Amino acid sequence: MTTEQVLWRDIRLLGDLLGEVIREQAGPEGFELEEQVRRLARARRTDDKEAEQALRELLERLTTPELKVIARAFTIFFDLANLAEDRHRVRVLRAREQAAHSQPRSESIADAFHRIRSAGIPPAAVRTLLESLSIEPVFTAHPTEAKRRTVRGILGRIRAILSEIDAPDRLPREQEELLRRLRAELTALWQTDLVRVHRPSVMDEVENGLSFFVRTLWSLTPRLYRDVREALRATYPEIGEALPIFLRFGSWIGGDRDGNPRVTPEVTAQTLQRHRQVALSLHLQQARDLFIALGISTRQASVSSALVQALTEAEARWTALKEHLARISPYEVYRRWTMMIAWRLEQTQRWDPMAGPPPEGAYRSARELVEDLERMRKSLREGRGERIADGLLWDWWVQAQVFGFHLARLDVRQEARRHTEAVAELLRSTGIANYMALSEEEQIALLIETLPRAAALTQQETLSPETAETLAVFRLIYQAAQAYGSEALGPYLISMARSSADVLAVLWLMAAANSLSSPPAFFQVAPLFETIATLREAPQILDRMLSIPLYREHLSRQGNHQVVMVGYSDSTKDGGYLAAVWALHRAQAEMIKVARAHGVTMTFFHGRGGALGRGGGPAARSILGLPPNAVGGRLRMTEQGEVLAERYDDPHIAYRHLEQVLWATLLISALPASEPEAAWVEAMERMSEAAYRAYRELLETPGFLIYFEHATPIDGVEELPIASRPARRRPQRRLEDLRAIPWVFSWTQSRHLLPGWFGLGTGVETFTQAEGAAGWLLLEEMAQRWPFFQVVIADAALALAKTDLGIARAYAELVPDESIREAIWHRIEAEYRRTRRAILRITGLPDLLEDIPWLKRSIQMRNPYVDPLNFIQILLLRRWRERPEARDLREALWLTIQGVAAGLRNTG
Repeated sequence: MTTEQVLWRDIRLLGDLLGEVIREQAGPEGFELEEQVRRLARARRTDDKEAEQALRELLERLTTPELKVIARAFTIFFDLANLAEDRHRVRVLRAREQAAHSQPRSESIADAFHRIRSAGIPPAAVRTLLESLSIEPVFTAHPTEAKRRTVRGILGRIRAILSEIDAPDRLPREQEELLRRLRAELTALWQTDLVRVHRPSVMDEVENGLSFFVRTLWSLTPRLYRDVREALRATYPEIGEALPIFLRFGSWIGGDRDGNPRVTPEVTAQTLQRHRQVALSLHLQQARDLFIALGISTRQASVSSALVQALTEAEARWTALKEHLARISPYEVYRRWTMMIAWRLEQTQRWDPMAGPPPEGAYRSARELVEDLERMRKSLREGRGERIADGLLWDWWVQAQVFGFHLARLDVRQEARRHTEAVAELLRSTGIANYMALSEEEQIALLIETLPRAAALTQQETLSPETAETLAVFRLIYQAAQAYGSEALGPYLISMARSSADVLAVLWLMAAANSLSSPPAFFQVAPLFETIATLREAPQILDRMLSIPLYREHLSRQGNHQVVMVGYSDSTKDGGYLAAVWALHRAQAEMIKVARAHGVTMTFFHGRGGALGRGGGPAARSILGLPPNAVGGRLRMTEQGEVLAERYDDPHIAYRHLEQVLWATLLISALPASEPEAAWVEAMERMSEAAYRAYRELLETPGFLIYFEHATPIDGVEELPIASRPARRRPQRRLEDLRAIPWVFSWTQSRHLLPGWFGLGTGVETFTQAEGAAGWLLLEEMAQRWPFFQVVIADAALALAKTDLGIARAYAELVPDESIREAIWHRIEAEYRRTRRAILRITGLPDLLEDIPWLKRSIQMRNPYVDPLNFIQILLLRRWRERPEARDLREALWLTIQGVAAGLRNTG
């Protein structure tokens, strides 16, 4: 049986068992209703002209409970189909690995080093790259994960059962037992609320983020390090065994307060404490497991005198430890050493570093734990126990270095305006009436001048709650660095940064809040550029930043390294797809030049979402499309919302994702790459400008906001209880105050998906009309030779393939004003057709995704099952908007939102 046949076997099995559950739970009439809807939806996709009308008339007659049964059935089906597809992906990867024999598997770590060696890159250059290599996925709680943890737990158990069913030589009674368990889980899934009743708290989100470390990343990460070591042994044996820590993790969850009033200083403090608790628990479990495994006796193997001496000294120093070791054989030195580590970890667990000094024996830092493990590792290797050190101790040794006592570095983020308002309020007492009205140069001069006396300004008794909280956050960061070590903290991110004064204001507040004459050396500040205007201005802003002596002095204490974040979501919402991707690309290329001119290295932090309108798409492909020299072995990227579950729930998929990220980072950093040709750059400039104008004209069309608020489920999305963060930075109902996530989420639900493609067609058409046949030839050349342009076209093609004008038009009918509806729909429809024509002409393909047949088939298979959910959603939107107080309608609407998201495998 081929892997694809196994996929369809899994889907049929799960579909049949789900049908049994529907009959049992919703009755024969509920099952027949679902089947009738399914038949009509499939007929509609075969160009049966009467099927759509029959389907919509049927749905119109149904009550809300009946609609919920259908929505629940299709939503669960998609959850199961997604699970089956994920399992299929794992099987394909394993089959490819088996087929590769002696050749490295495509896009693997071994493949990366094999390519680098084949390209003639010398060992010294690879050693330099490894020393600077730093990859850091950063988890966020952005409101795009529509699935409850409870539901994910059930799906995880179903995945495990299916894996057992696949095992060979299964006895019939064992197979029947597995099917019994599968039916039980499916019944539990049907009887579970698929949508949350209440919004999660920030700490709920923290626990959700930590769950991926506990279940997947803790055990997975050492394997990646091991594979790098083995690949280097095979390709660059002269480099040696020493490996730097090149992969670590970050988090925004509990630290990102931009527009989220629920993230208070107390919540951030609790988050840091929770990170520490989970990390220590995982280390303690490793110690207990190793204690059981290491029964090595000095009567059978030698132990280094250094380890024996260190253990003797520890017993003499800590009397309580001696009692713990008394019941362990004196010959089992490694067991005694492991027990000592476990005891010290237990002492560390009892200690709150924010509250007071450590108890006897507690580790003051993870570095001390690493040193204890290294002593044991060295002794094992000296006593002919290298296989034991490699097989039993290696994983923990890597985990201790990667995860420390914090698991993931916690970033803190706040909007630039909040800092500016705080500085303005504090300076008002000095007679400066309006700091915010000053020019950038005047603000910088004033901040530098007042820094020595800034601390005194924070002692005012009548500070606003906002400024008081801002200062409290900076105090917490300083205290946390003292208590937990600066390694527990990531950079301080300034969202909506617009000037170098925004960066200096944060340093000023940090020093002022903690009564310091200058900001502390550990405190790293990263501006976030996320609008078209600021991305275009970013190189100049960076140049001004790096030209300020005060800032350069601070940066020199951090090794002259600057982190800059670039935002894919807000830039696309602001300027449209093509203008955003080009502004992001150009900003990075130019900022690297600025940094080098100042003698500064850089890490770009990519704020990508899961949706195609927010920088989504295959991660490795996106990395390879970055500007030459903009990576240099250093990469930070957000993992947002539903992406966390999609990439990190299954350990096999998590490994493959991280492996591909590492593969792409190594290749783009090590292999020589040329700058894009001048003609390509000019073409992109002209196309992006035309695309920007087309997009802004759409947004500025009279009545556009009315269209958006009626032709998408934005009102339902804003109320969806999937995250602690509000959908808007401020309560005003203006487009500029709406977050990019609900913006993209809503267009995706209504099958417009315009953030992922709108404007590209106009850009190409404007350029080729001016250049004629030569313009088309140039674009074809760009698509063949320029990785960046390949990514642009591929991502837009995928967005177009998921767009459905027929369904989108049905949503448009919800717009009450016909003139507004038709004016805007005409623009959208015309641009869709322009963009589709442009992509097919550039790629030379007869249809979208013709070059990725499995993906095209997947979308075609899903469409007949997504369509009914869309039609039900349209019906519920109309009813709910007439009766907004009707809770049953609202909850049914939420269910369709989750179902469409599962069907398209995208939210926002």
